Amino acid sequence: MESNKIDRRQRLYEVIEIGNQGDKQSRIFDYFITATILLNIAVLFLQTFDSLARWLPLFETIETITMTIFVVEYLLRIWTADRRYPEVSRSKAIWKYVTSFDGIIELLTILPFFFLSGFVVFRMLRVVRIFHLFRINTNIDSLNVITTVIYEKRNQLASSFFIIFVLMVSSSLCMYSAEHTVQPDAFQNALSGIWWSMSAVLTVGYGDIYPITTAGKIIGIVISFLGVCAVAVPTGIISAGFVEQYRKAEIDPSSLETAINTVIIDIDSRWLGKTIAEAESESGYQLVILKRGDSILKPSPNTKLELKDQLLVFESKHH
Repeated sequence: MESNKIDRRQRLYEVIEIGNQGDKQSRIFDYFITATILLNIAVLFLQTFDSLARWLPLFETIETITMTIFVVEYLLRIWTADRRYPEVSRSKAIWKYVTSFDGIIELLTILPFFFLSGFVVFRMLRVVRIFHLFRINTNIDSLNVITTVIYEKRNQLASSFFIIFVLMVSSSLCMYSAEHTVQPDAFQNALSGIWWSMSAVLTVGYGDIYPITTAGKIIGIVISFLGVCAVAVPTGIISAGFVEQYRKAEIDPSSLETAINTVIIDIDSRWLGKTIAEAESESGYQLVILKRGDSILKPSPNTKLELKDQLLVFESKHH
């Protein structure tokens, strides 16, 4: 009996996680949840139209149904948390999921439904449901590359954002020095120029605050040109990351040296439950999943290794 419960929990975990191409039940679940998310967000927007007030009972019914689905899904993910994190105990696995990014997003999008009445601050929590859109990225593996790119390029992106921040602060100081005398209301202090510097650096140019002195106009021109270059930096980093990911997906094993071994992940494997990136970092080898169930996969660095995964282990030329 206990074995059947474990098997059912394992199968449920396989269904509610990102499905293999060959696992029809899992793929159907992924697309069902994605459709439910989009329907829930659509209803959230439609409820704001006064002209659609006669449809409000229908919108409320749809909202209740979709939120019930999210609650059930959240509870199921808690129940199968030990399959998501097999390297820790069940209680720790549940806590690890609840405090993970996915767990927090799901909780934040569920709780506001129970606080829609009463104070305005509770009604405003409806906006938090927009975070459901983040989960579309985790439910469709073809979109999961976005998360992978941002994670892998996080250091470069942080550096580029820091450069933009420095540029905004310095431009605010310069504009304050040039414009404070003639526009004391617009540039009261160094921080009051942050709004102008943000619109200039990010090339938005709202025009509500602008320089009128010759020095201020020259500074504005220079900052605007620098802003174009600064904004292009993170864009280039992300673009390069996408190219790298698709190259990895089409990697040719012949470009590596000979295969070292074929590995099947079992219950005692030191890689079980770890991501491809973590396993590669520990071993120094290139890991390529050959087979998971009936499917052949090209995993991303965030793909977690599961029981019975069959891997082909390579050593790169630079190892």
